[in-house]
Amino acid sequence: MEPTIVDPADRPMGRRRFIRVLLGFSLFSTLAMIVTPIAGFLVPPKAVGAGPGGRVLAATTTDLPAGSGKVVAMGSSPVIVVNTDAGVKAYSAVCTHLGCIVLYDSTSRQIVCPCHDGHFSPASGAVTSGPPPQPLPPITVAVEKDQIFLVSG
Repeated sequence: MEPTIVDPADRPMGRRRFIRVLLGFSLFSTLAMIVTPIAGFLVPPKAVGAGPGGRVLAATTTDLPAGSGKVVAMGSSPVIVVNTDAGVKAYSAVCTHLGCIVLYDSTSRQIVCPCHDGHFSPASGAVTSGPPPQPLPPITVAVEKDQIFLVSG
């Protein structure tokens, strides 16, 4: 009589094998949760928006009437665009004090940092009051027909 050969695939999974498979999966998922954010940090995402010499449509003159302003994205940087009596102006929207994002206050007609009450002139970006040590850096603006473009580079 011949010995019977049992195929391992035909046997039901035992408790020890089940625990080994479960521990292996847990180890794999734990390593994946650790490696994924590290890889995401080391490989930065591709920047969208204006490259060197690029233009970004910020608004139209109907969206931004005289005496108003708004914050728009230029690549990964926020920019504040203000329609003043002297024309359309744009500045970096990052406050020079502690890096908060500035806003346009239409009642006081000033660019205001809400974090520490810094005030900037919408005509020049100069500090008018508060703790910011430097004016807001200007951004080049081009107005064509009714479209307002931010120009980089």
